[in-house]
Amino acid sequence: MKQITALLSVSDKTGIVDFAKALVSRGVKILSTGGTAKLLKEEGLKVTEVAEYTGSPEILDGRVKTLHPKVHGGLLARRDDENHLSTIAEHGIDTIDLLVVNLYPFQQTIDKPDCSFADAVENIDIGGPAMLRAAAKNHGTDKGGVTVIIDPKDYDDVLKELDEKGQTSYGLRLRLATKVYAHTSAYDGAIASYLSSLEDAEPAQDKTPAQKEWPGIITIQMQQHQAMRYGENPHQRAAFYVDSKQDAGLLGTYKQLQGKELSYNNIADADAAWECARSFKVPACVIVKHANPCGVAMAEGPLQAYQKAFKTDPTSAFGGIIAFNREIDLATAQAVSEQFLEVLLAPSYSKDALAFLANKKNVRVLSIPSGDGRNAFDAKRVGGGWLIQDPDLTPLDPTQIEVVTKKQPSEQQMKDLLFAWQVAHYVKSNAIVFCADGMTMGVGAGQMSRLDSARIASIKAEANGLSLKDTAVASDAFFPFRDGLDVVVEAGANCVIQPGGSIRDDEVIAAADEHGIAMVFTKMRHFRH
Repeated sequence: MKQITALLSVSDKTGIVDFAKALVSRGVKILSTGGTAKLLKEEGLKVTEVAEYTGSPEILDGRVKTLHPKVHGGLLARRDDENHLSTIAEHGIDTIDLLVVNLYPFQQTIDKPDCSFADAVENIDIGGPAMLRAAAKNHGTDKGGVTVIIDPKDYDDVLKELDEKGQTSYGLRLRLATKVYAHTSAYDGAIASYLSSLEDAEPAQDKTPAQKEWPGIITIQMQQHQAMRYGENPHQRAAFYVDSKQDAGLLGTYKQLQGKELSYNNIADADAAWECARSFKVPACVIVKHANPCGVAMAEGPLQAYQKAFKTDPTSAFGGIIAFNREIDLATAQAVSEQFLEVLLAPSYSKDALAFLANKKNVRVLSIPSGDGRNAFDAKRVGGGWLIQDPDLTPLDPTQIEVVTKKQPSEQQMKDLLFAWQVAHYVKSNAIVFCADGMTMGVGAGQMSRLDSARIASIKAEANGLSLKDTAVASDAFFPFRDGLDVVVEAGANCVIQPGGSIRDDEVIAAADEHGIAMVFTKMRHFRH
């Protein structure tokens, strides 16, 4: 192995000592700075400080320490260009073959509630990004180049290639360089977002600055998880991208245990099913078709929940997506396999269930770890721009629920109303949901008229042999006229939950009193266009 020089300067010191020891044991010369150099020396490692190497001391409180020709010349000199190599030799510059750098913790700093503006600015790294970009640019060719590491997870891959080949491969260096540019891009994006969020044009240095609700600049970085055969339709190209950081409980954390690759529509529908399923604290099953729940139920266990959910609309359930918020056992796996389904989701599966499902090779089986992860925002693409909003995650405040009719809901009716309301949250607007005993009885979705959604829900229930007598009904937005209420009561509903807020609320309340039913207002709307 030829003599290799490595420069190590990290704020995240995870694994750096062991990695440095591994490098030294392989004959690598170590350069370092500041706290990293101090740590490595305390561990008994021979380290040359960058200031000693360059002959220039750290100045300006550490703002300038690696911004020097001996550092950047050593990083940027092409290994396949004799002119470059002779030039740096002429100036007494050695090549730096391996760079390990991670940046000042800017995001972690500004996340602190008492972070002053001066602290935020001071945690904008300059020398680190400059070195990273230089090293990444000079990842080189098959003739050699600079290996750059931003992530401790990559230490082992580098050591493995050093052992096997005496140097890193062109392919590994290029992969690591790509990772660096993604990181520095996200880092700069976080800075731009913070600075563009400030309320004051000239914020006080020693104060925590006031920030706007939304920054002037938002940078979104995603990583491709899967290239797809096509999008919603065969003539559309598509891919699935995930956030760089994944929180537990979100669909992007799924592990596919069997089945064909997921399609564009599979993923969209799976997300709709999973988000609804994990919103329940008790065992629940959600069946989704074309992004709408067509059957939702809760019960003492997953099998019972599925049996109830399936009854809602067996026709629509054909070829659907089924999600559970509890482990799937053998009996449940056998039950769902009696119908044609595209995707099955659950936090986990028993061994017997997985063994049985293995015989259903076309069923895509996903496991998603339970968790309370939430997206930071929702985004919708429109012509020439994006609509950005908070996700609709605000829980219903029980103190805001108001009984507006003379008739008071019974304890069981209130349970059914709250269940119906929870389901309606995940149904496309205009949404009308009939429920009874922890089960959907009829779902009307995606209509231009709330009245039509009410009629469709009633028609579906009748078609599936379900009685709507004494059911609870949820509407995701207010009834603009009494006619929608009249339809659901005529179908059999004896209680209604809705946001309220119409200029005709009095008319609708009077209609409910006329019918002798209970109605409650939530004072919260759940449009899902």
